[in-house]
Amino acid sequence: MRTNRPPALLRDLAVALSLLTRLPIHLPTTAYTRGAQSAWCWPLIGLLLAGLAGFVATTCQAIGIAYEISTLLALLTLIILTGAMHEDGLADMTDGFWGGHDRARRLAIMRDSRIGAYGVIALILGLGLRAMALISLGISMIPALMAAAALSRAAMVVTMAALPHARADGLAHATGRPTARTAATACIIALAAAILLTGRAALPALLAMAITTAIAMQIARKKIGGQTGDVLGATQQISEITALVALSAAL
Repeated sequence: MRTNRPPALLRDLAVALSLLTRLPIHLPTTAYTRGAQSAWCWPLIGLLLAGLAGFVATTCQAIGIAYEISTLLALLTLIILTGAMHEDGLADMTDGFWGGHDRARRLAIMRDSRIGAYGVIALILGLGLRAMALISLGISMIPALMAAAALSRAAMVVTMAALPHARADGLAHATGRPTARTAATACIIALAAAILLTGRAALPALLAMAITTAIAMQIARKKIGGQTGDVLGATQQISEITALVALSAAL
């Protein structure tokens, strides 16, 4: 018997868009059973978001807005499209990891909606590094932004697959853990996109990002015994910053 269900590719893209963005995509609850399986296409979501941000920057420059301001507006576009979920994860993780003295306290701080000094400092430095790296890239800004967006989403998938859940609830737990094959597929897509966009400069960016991601995973394992949604968001931010800085040096 035929059904009207969309192809698996479209279903995974819809689930990924719903999970990683604030775009108005409404799906039935049953669709999210493929949350972890859909992670293979997370780098594609990164490409889409960065492409939209690049379009905003190009449009702003076309109407006479200064390059530096246009670049900041592109960064603002990314934050709006994702609902600042990754930035929130970075702030919560740094507050929890360095504000708590044991695992239980760290997890409690990370769940608290209030922000502390560590979180504020992390956000200021993170946004500043991203902005300065993007501005320094000049005409290479948009391809570099897209490459970093794809690579950093792949880093999230690797972290999900490599680390156990630190909580028995929460968004990360509900999404599940992708298989090694899913993580490998995400990495291949991200790397292929980065090479197409930035050429050989993608390789040192990948190496630098792999190192920082491995360090972040080791810290997460030591501090809370695994990963949460906040850890994944922070991983995306740390990876994107690393990739952008590396690309700004290589391009």
